[in-house]
Amino acid sequence: MDLNGAAAIISGGASGLGEATARELAGTGATVVIADLNTERGKALADELGGVFVHTDVSDEASVQAAVEAAVATGRPLRAVVNSAGIGWASRTVGRDGAPHDLASYRKVIDVNLIGTFNLMRIGAAAMAKTEPADADNARGVVINTASVAGIEGQTGQVAYSASKGGIIGMTLPAARDLAAVGVRVLTICPGIIDTPIYGSGPEADAFKAKLSAPVPFPKRMGRASEFAHLVRALIENDYMNGEVVRFDGGIRFQPK
Repeated sequence: MDLNGAAAIISGGASGLGEATARELAGTGATVVIADLNTERGKALADELGGVFVHTDVSDEASVQAAVEAAVATGRPLRAVVNSAGIGWASRTVGRDGAPHDLASYRKVIDVNLIGTFNLMRIGAAAMAKTEPADADNARGVVINTASVAGIEGQTGQVAYSASKGGIIGMTLPAARDLAAVGVRVLTICPGIIDTPIYGSGPEADAFKAKLSAPVPFPKRMGRASEFAHLVRALIENDYMNGEVVRFDGGIRFQPK
């Protein structure tokens, strides 16, 4: 799929993996629609890249519909949806104090990470289905979802997060089969330990990141957001990639702790 002259929506596009992806796709000639809750950062990035910012809560239907409509309103065919919005949470199913996992927190993680991903995928794909085919294969677009290796090898205290990311992995193939009828491909990336601003900076942050990346076989470091963005672009551009879950983790396999 060639994104030059097309529109692409990136949820969580104001920072981290989403920001790197927005920059990468804008570099292909795409008009990027940054869908994020952070208005200040999102608007500044959209202005820099010549794109559009839409304040978006991915778990809210009307909010996502507005983001998709903004993409359509650019006048360019919507060809890519990248789901990178998400939140983390750490809590044991039963805590050391004997208290059960907070149910509201569990629901919140599922609502944002899993339902939010499905929400943008379904509404975005419906908009793609209305476009003219881009090639002889009748391709109309690509959805890239972001899960995590935690959805495969969840660690202690990750029950909510792992359930949300495992759900994204689980819906990849059926969604790809559903959307084949309208010429939309679906792929999921499972990042491992990626260096983003969430870890902070300075000596203490560097020491913590070194500890996190120690189990990575090769290369012996955290992944870079720019490398994630490069993979997103490669998957979009490779027209025979569909229905796949791709690990992006330097070969790491999570242990319980």
